[in-house]
Amino acid sequence: MAPSGPGSVRRRCRRVLYWIPVVFISLLLGWSYYAYAIQLCIVSMENIGEQVVCLIAYHLLFAMFVWSYWKTIFTLPMNPSKEFHLSYAEKELLEREPRGEAHQEVLRRAAKDLPIYTRTMSGAIRYCDRCQLIKPDRCHHCSVCDKCILKMDHHCPWVNNCVGFSNYKFFLLFLAYSLLYCLFIAATDLQYFIKFWTNGLPDTQAKFHIMFLFFAAAMFSVSLSSLFGYHCWLVSKNKSTLEAFRSPVFRHGTDKNGFSLGFGKNMLQVFGDEKRYWLLPIFSSLGDGCSFPTCLVNQDPEQPSTPAGLNSSSKNPENHQFPAKPLRESQSHLLTDSQSWTENSTSLGKGKAGMSNPALTMENET
Repeated sequence: MAPSGPGSVRRRCRRVLYWIPVVFISLLLGWSYYAYAIQLCIVSMENIGEQVVCLIAYHLLFAMFVWSYWKTIFTLPMNPSKEFHLSYAEKELLEREPRGEAHQEVLRRAAKDLPIYTRTMSGAIRYCDRCQLIKPDRCHHCSVCDKCILKMDHHCPWVNNCVGFSNYKFFLLFLAYSLLYCLFIAATDLQYFIKFWTNGLPDTQAKFHIMFLFFAAAMFSVSLSSLFGYHCWLVSKNKSTLEAFRSPVFRHGTDKNGFSLGFGKNMLQVFGDEKRYWLLPIFSSLGDGCSFPTCLVNQDPEQPSTPAGLNSSSKNPENHQFPAKPLRESQSHLLTDSQSWTENSTSLGKGKAGMSNPALTMENET
């Protein structure tokens, strides 16, 4: 077995360092349990009824907090399916030919039947050189994980994981339950904090834990409320953090609301149809992460199709309000105006002035 090189040692050290924020949160959570359940509820509270109510409510929030945090950390990010990977022959063509029209033609043929609508800023097919695949819509390459992540939102150091399609719901619930956890602690600890601060209670070991617990809970409540509010806004607009900073580019140009279907349907994409699972860290998001309903204004001339019974819309693509290609079954019901889709065998772009496809160029995009 070959000895490990310097690069391998560095990678292992980085993996260990990446877990430091998670260990910090875990230790802080463990101390908060001791400070609240033992020092506050059992030691400092004299009313039995208050003890019981606080302990039951606390353990419920604690359990949901830990469960959602655990799921966010250990749910593996989803990667593009095999259909988005280039074939062996296509890879050979890309490696053998100089960058230019040959590359464009290979990517054009490979992407022809894929459910993709987004492009690079220059209008090229979104291709990842590292993973050697055509990126699905909303997919991005994570430099930390060194993988393409479906519907990537961001790489979060506090969970040492990429937040994307497979665990975004868990991440939202983690923010929600951690915020409720901190608010509950701050609210129930406030009166004892004031009593200790004004020397209304004897100076015991519990004093330090109760006072510091209040400060920590109040501080985290402020930061978590802003972060949770921001992600609620993202969900309502059907955006990821990356898309909020850089709007997705479609064939007709940049559209910051290209994936938004309205507040209710945007919520359903993340939380799913079954309301009983909404508050539980159980995967219930709609779709497969590779294709998403869009609200395209202009039809993609490379991927023509029309809704059944609405052939007249093909005459005026400027008024076309449907995705230019059939959506996967798991997502299509989100578009209430469309009942069924059929593929046309001819391209709408043929014979129209100004409808020729712009040259596709390869672009390394992260």
